[in-house]
Amino acid sequence: MSQLAALGHTNHEDYTSSKAEIEAKIHEYDGFIIRSRFKIDAKFLAKATNLKFIGRVGAGLENIDCEFAETKGIKLISAPEGNRNAVGEHALGMILSLFNKLNKADREVREGKWLREANRGVELDGQTVGIIGYGNMGKAFAKKLRGFDVEVIFYDLKDAIGDENATQVSLNELQKRATILSLHTPQTPLTLNMVNTQFIEAFRHNFWFINTARGKSVVTEDLVTALRSGKILGAGLDVLEYEKSSFENLFNDDQMPEAFNYLIHAENVLLSPHVAGWTKESKEKLAQTIVDKFKAHFH
Repeated sequence: MSQLAALGHTNHEDYTSSKAEIEAKIHEYDGFIIRSRFKIDAKFLAKATNLKFIGRVGAGLENIDCEFAETKGIKLISAPEGNRNAVGEHALGMILSLFNKLNKADREVREGKWLREANRGVELDGQTVGIIGYGNMGKAFAKKLRGFDVEVIFYDLKDAIGDENATQVSLNELQKRATILSLHTPQTPLTLNMVNTQFIEAFRHNFWFINTARGKSVVTEDLVTALRSGKILGAGLDVLEYEKSSFENLFNDDQMPEAFNYLIHAENVLLSPHVAGWTKESKEKLAQTIVDKFKAHFH
């Protein structure tokens, strides 16, 4: 805010008004910067008659009707560069924790149990890591893996984007070779329910699964079926399909889905509350990225 003010802009903060209340005054603003409190739909945008830009302090734009915004000439600014390092580190941390049973071992020692054989780990060395989505997040994760003797392959819709950290392959090839799968895709119609039974069964090897991307890319019931059968050896999930779009709560009602009940009791599942991109450093980097892109476009 201080940097925008220094550029001569007037800033107002409002984290509590309802969507209807903000809709009633949005015509007064040239731009707004959001996280993800509510959906920016066509009805809302139609009332934003002076709007020139929307800044999203994060990577995903699925909360915004992007097509409608673009027809109105509204510039969309997101900041995937700001939290890519945080996401890469979190994904790596999840793998190492799962492989070494750190959460389970920690809990047991606190309970006075000293179970060494039951907590024998697995090494990352020699694994083949498959990444789906090789944008900011996927690239950051691949870079983190450089210190390990692993093979890193990825699948992405864009062609010829491989680099020194990972080799581009077809989805079929990735499913043949990967022993670890990490998702780094945005939420789009193509990625919705992408990880289902058919997708999982196409993998040649039993594999470990990490999702720091979007929860709705995974059919949780199918994931649980694969965990039960051993097709998926363990899962690190920072996101869940049950999240509301505001990311503040899990369920719209008090009914806990059976599949989620399985996840919270499974020893080979690691859960975190959509915080892979949330570090002290990324909070500043995300905001700075928005300011830098705003300056580049409007100054």
